[in-house]
Amino acid sequence: MTTVAVAGGTGLVGRMVVERLHAAGHVPVILARARGVDVRTGAGLDDALARASAIVDVTNVTTNSRRKALAFFGAGTRNLLQAAERAGVQHHVVLSIVGCDRIDFGYYEGKHRQEELALAGPVPATVLRATQFHEFPAQLLARVPGPVALAPRMRSQTVAASEVADELVRLAVGPAVGLAPDLAGPEVHEMPDLVRQVLRARGSRRIPVPLRIPGAAGKAMANGGLLPTGDGPRGRVTFADWLAATYG
Repeated sequence: MTTVAVAGGTGLVGRMVVERLHAAGHVPVILARARGVDVRTGAGLDDALARASAIVDVTNVTTNSRRKALAFFGAGTRNLLQAAERAGVQHHVVLSIVGCDRIDFGYYEGKHRQEELALAGPVPATVLRATQFHEFPAQLLARVPGPVALAPRMRSQTVAASEVADELVRLAVGPAVGLAPDLAGPEVHEMPDLVRQVLRARGSRRIPVPLRIPGAAGKAMANGGLLPTGDGPRGRVTFADWLAATYG
C-alpha cells in the first residue's frame, strides 16, 4: 500500500487518479485549495505530504498567456518539490503534453518549464507526456460559448482521460523513470472534426468554424506537431467509443 498525494485531485484527471488509487488499495491524499492546500503558495503542503511516498501532479490553469503559464507551473512545481524534499517523498510524477517542447506557444512553454524543474529537482521524477484527451473538444466548446463554435486546426491523437489516469497510477507506484514514453490514443484526428462530432452528438445547432492559430505555433499544430514521434503506450478507447459512452 502506497500513500500518493494528488495535486489537482479535484479536476478531471485528478479525480480519476484518486479513484484508481483507492481501487488498487493505495491511499490518495488530495492536494487542492478546497482541501486547504494551495500549491501556488505552498500553504498546507507540509502537513499534506507528511506520510506521502509519491506525488502525482495534474494541476492545470486555463490560459494561453506565456507569463501566466510560466508563473503558475513554475511556482507550483517549485513549491511541490521543496515540500516533497522536506517530507522525504520518493517519487514526483508530472503529467505533461506531447509536443510541448516543440511548439512555441505560451501554455506549452509553461508545461515544458514544469518538466524541466521536475526532472532537475531534488526528488526522483517521472514526466508522462500525453496527447489531448477525448474530452478536449467538449472543453473547447465550454470555453467559448455562443452560436459559433471555434475549433483550432490541429492534428491530435486523442486519448481517454481514464487511460491517462491508469498510466499515471502505474508509474506513481513504481520507480522514477525520468521522461517516460509518450502516451497517445489509437487514432489521429483533426480537431475541427471532433468538435463537429460532439456538436452532432449533443444535437447542438452551433456552427463549427475551423480556426488557424496564427504564426509558427499554429502551423506546427496543424501539421502534426502535437503527435508522438516515437513508440509508447497507446490507449484502446477510440473517440467514437468515448462519444457513445458519454452522449449515448
